[in-house]
Amino acid sequence: MPDDLNWLSAREMTRRFANGDLSPVDVLEATLARLHAVNPALNATCLLDEPQGRRLAAESAKRWRRGEPMGPLDGVPVAIKDTGHVAGWPMRIGSHSTATAPSAEDTPGVARLREAGAVFFCKTTTPEFGWKGITHGPLTGITRNPWDTSRTPGGSSGGSAALVAAGVVPLATGGDGGGSIRIPAAFSGVFGLKASYGVVPNLLGPMGTLAVYGGLSRDVADSALLLNVLARPDARDSFAIPYRGIDYLDGLDQGVAGMKIAWSPDLGFPVTEPAIVAGMQPAIDALVKAGADVNSVDLDLSAAQPALEVIWGASHAAVVRGFEGEQLAALDPGLLRLVIAAQDISASELQAAYVDMRTLSQQMHHFHQHYDLLLTPTIPITAFAAGVDTPDPARFPQWFDWTPLTWPFNLTRQPAASVPCGFVDGLPIGLQIVGPMFSEEKILRASRCVEQACASGARPNLADQPNVKL
Repeated sequence: MPDDLNWLSAREMTRRFANGDLSPVDVLEATLARLHAVNPALNATCLLDEPQGRRLAAESAKRWRRGEPMGPLDGVPVAIKDTGHVAGWPMRIGSHSTATAPSAEDTPGVARLREAGAVFFCKTTTPEFGWKGITHGPLTGITRNPWDTSRTPGGSSGGSAALVAAGVVPLATGGDGGGSIRIPAAFSGVFGLKASYGVVPNLLGPMGTLAVYGGLSRDVADSALLLNVLARPDARDSFAIPYRGIDYLDGLDQGVAGMKIAWSPDLGFPVTEPAIVAGMQPAIDALVKAGADVNSVDLDLSAAQPALEVIWGASHAAVVRGFEGEQLAALDPGLLRLVIAAQDISASELQAAYVDMRTLSQQMHHFHQHYDLLLTPTIPITAFAAGVDTPDPARFPQWFDWTPLTWPFNLTRQPAASVPCGFVDGLPIGLQIVGPMFSEEKILRASRCVEQACASGARPNLADQPNVKL
């Protein structure tokens, strides 16, 4: 019975809560049991608060018995990435240098989840200050992929993706400044959406318009439900767009008939492995069969990489600007190298990078006058060994060299999703679906179409992994 509960969607949980044949208390206990079974192998959490989880689940159960749920996620266990504030918990962001004192208030996305009745019980691992596309660092160690614990789940939302993929939670939060939702979604075989900048209110941070708050789920509809919650307004973000009241679940199954969709295997970066390209074909075929007009395009965005490198380096240098000797020495070595190199960035170089960012945004705005959506592989390779920053230092010197298909759309602020579309050598791969600004509904519809055609029902076999007691 607990195993069955672990794989329910958030929507199915609340439906059964409403019917009275399932309690949030039972779900939370199954969640904790699953976490204790798999987390020794995954190392996906950095904080566990079972008493709070049980208290919130019990309060939710009382509301459901009265027929008065707080919101659409009442009683649903949600894991929170440790780049967001949760009142009463510290926010360490994967770093020895951060404060151990508890946060005084919730991050906007966490506040919306709390208002919706979500049950908080843990925080998930992230690399130090979310600086790279995998999840390991000096504070929390190495987080591992449920499909193969010798591999990385991706990052920087790797702990969240691992818990969703392993059947611990149906939903987990993430943040995406260069692919940090989509990378682990692809490597871990789950769904992840980065909304357009401004759709989801967030606290302002050093990465400016690159970073978007969001989450991961095992199916598209749960992410649509999550976006309904996260997109609600918060006065603390003056850069958020006015709340539009969109129900992203509405019309999810309307399909893609009549859409004009572009396909690029590499965006001008000649690094995508042939097996990955071949693995995209069933998803592309599904969209064509559903009535979309899919065309290969010659789209080269490779000239944008210098701008990303400058902005990324300057942003993280700003994070550690006040650090001194011991704090600097305690940083992840790769992060330290990044911020040392960024010390030489001039104001004029940074401004030129922002000009290039706006030019790229304009280029994609023009592109989408002709195409409703753009398809690419999410990542040009499969998940590589856990604990290393790059699978091949000669071929991919930096993390953004093996993730060239995700970060361009942080520069442009566009929405983009990674939807599972199969496996290569037993490891998940993801199709990235990109749209023009504020086209989340189209992206979700196309993602749903791919999901329906490509979903295998496969689950990670953790029983054979070391340190797992199922």
